[in-house]
Amino acid sequence: MPNFVLLNNVAHKNLCVIRDYAPHYGDNEMSAVTFPQEFRAIQNEYPIFFRKNPETGKFLTVALLGLRQNENLFLSDSGWDAQYIPASVKRRPFLIGIQPPRPDQDDNQPSRMMYVDMDSPRVSETQGERVFLPHGGYSLFLEKMVAVLEYIQYGTDLSELFITELLNYDLLEVVTLDITLKNGERNNLTGLYTINEEKLSALNGSVVAELHSKGYLEFIYMLLASHSNVMKLIARLETRLQNQ
Repeated sequence: MPNFVLLNNVAHKNLCVIRDYAPHYGDNEMSAVTFPQEFRAIQNEYPIFFRKNPETGKFLTVALLGLRQNENLFLSDSGWDAQYIPASVKRRPFLIGIQPPRPDQDDNQPSRMMYVDMDSPRVSETQGERVFLPHGGYSLFLEKMVAVLEYIQYGTDLSELFITELLNYDLLEVVTLDITLKNGERNNLTGLYTINEEKLSALNGSVVAELHSKGYLEFIYMLLASHSNVMKLIARLETRLQNQ
């Protein structure tokens, strides 16, 4: 279980983060959350689908990294074998948490704070990128992580707006990937959703114009185009099985 604590330059003055990607760092997941503003990069390499958060019931978008549980087909002996790594992967072991307002705070607004998972296998005091400089300031690495977290926060808000619009027009439909490999192994991926293209085509012009004006139409078509990457995942899995 993660052990997130508030990051500070006193308690964590010697903190380092290992930036390698490997199964023992928790990277052997078959999917990763993705965000609409990165769809252009994601759709070049990964299939994008919707899934429901089992805890909240809300939809989110995910990039498929594999076809079987606990398998990431982009992991190799040399690290992550792709030109683009999803932001939700790059941010590890950090996240943004919400702190309630202090009694002495004038605006009475919650603030966003940076947390680190101290139980992450990436956390070290002897290996990896230093988080803080010797005098306590942010390292260049930490500044980059702050930028990634801000990017994710923006993406989280944008994703919620995008998905709400799709639900308003009833554009999501459930899809199952039923894949049979050359060796006869069958993989049945359930719990995925995509855009219903028939309903998309039936939208009237004013709705399409609205979706376009918000940038959502571009997100939709990039998501649909990404589905051709399922075949690339199958090819990666076939190659991996042949080499075992």
